Amino acid sequence: MKAIHVGLCGVGTVGGGTAAVLKRNAEEIARRAGRPIVIKIAASRDLERARTVCGPDIEVVADVMTVADHPDVDIVVELIGGTTIAKDLVLRAIENGKHVVTANKKLIAEYGNEIFARAQEKGVMVSFEAAVAGGIPVIKALREGLTANRIEWIAGIINGTSNFILTEMRDKGMSFAAALADAQRLGYAEADPTFDIEGHDAAHKLTIMSAIAFGIPVQFEKAYLEGISKLDALDIKYASELGYRIKLLGVTRRRENGIELRVAPTLIPHKRLIANVDGVMNAVLVKGDAVGATLYYGPGAGAEPTASAVIADLVDVTRLATADPENRVPHLAFQPSAIANLPILPIDDVETCYYLRMDANDKPGVLADVTRILAEANISVDSMLQKPAAEQVDGRADIIILTHLAVERHVNEALARIEALDSITGHVVKLRLEHLHG
Repeated sequence: MKAIHVGLCGVGTVGGGTAAVLKRNAEEIARRAGRPIVIKIAASRDLERARTVCGPDIEVVADVMTVADHPDVDIVVELIGGTTIAKDLVLRAIENGKHVVTANKKLIAEYGNEIFARAQEKGVMVSFEAAVAGGIPVIKALREGLTANRIEWIAGIINGTSNFILTEMRDKGMSFAAALADAQRLGYAEADPTFDIEGHDAAHKLTIMSAIAFGIPVQFEKAYLEGISKLDALDIKYASELGYRIKLLGVTRRRENGIELRVAPTLIPHKRLIANVDGVMNAVLVKGDAVGATLYYGPGAGAEPTASAVIADLVDVTRLATADPENRVPHLAFQPSAIANLPILPIDDVETCYYLRMDANDKPGVLADVTRILAEANISVDSMLQKPAAEQVDGRADIIILTHLAVERHVNEALARIEALDSITGHVVKLRLEHLHG
């Protein structure tokens, strides 16, 4: 049967892995796809390296638009990243009637609505399994495997760099700065790690999963982001004493009045499987009304794990290339005409549990004042821990309070009143807590 011809744009880590796996497993992939899948042409800024990776049988060019315009290319694979050239490339490929496979979460999270609409008009597919959680097939699970379910919520550890740093802080008692330096030394963190440690990467992935889970447009600009750079090792220690672990957690949840979409350092009970996902590994927990909680775990990055997802998309596109466009799996799982315009809730409207730590005078009446303010804000205390002040200052103590469910706005109002007490020094540390009941 006639081979499907692929145009590979970007021959870096993932592009090289894709070329290697396609070549190594060519026979197995062809048996699954029904026809061979071969790279016809590749584009890279580093032509010498690309020729070494791709071999003599693949044409290598410097201009990605040459790939998008190539008459023999059936599927364009975009692995160059970013949202400038990559966006132009994807739209050009779609305009030329070519299917697209991409690992670019930023592109899909920020411009997915435009890209999917154009692909729908042209009758082509845009697949993006590799854009979320590397080699973990969570997009396919959400779009197809869980299609009978009304998805209730998703919680994900979806940035390996941050997860490695938090694991180091917990296991070795390191400060954030020391753990970050360790991650950079080992190649897990970039020289400028902002995109990872401040939650942008995780929020891009969460935005995509939220859109598929709830049948809403991608709306990255409305996601709430809070990173781990200001996290104190002391809070990781106290959380552990209370039976919790702190993870940079992406949470999206269906509420009566809209959709939660947030990334922040979050306490999780240590008995939960997802709380024990350490190092650079990723995991996504999905709660459906019929199936209950399902967990997807694996490497969230790397050459061949990500290539695994890219090639799975290539096989899917190959199988469906001749199918009626109306009978293909929709880009966001729901039919385009059925996409709902549900609001993304501002963080003030989010309802969850909280971890609060305050530096207080160790004298009678202080705790009574604090709990009274919380009660007046309709915030119920679940548990409490009192420890000598971390700075070993006489007459002072760290008070740690875990709350039951409370609305963020009410918590913030209560904390403003607590911080105004003469007995409290500085700001109250506030972290969210998710029980993730399955």
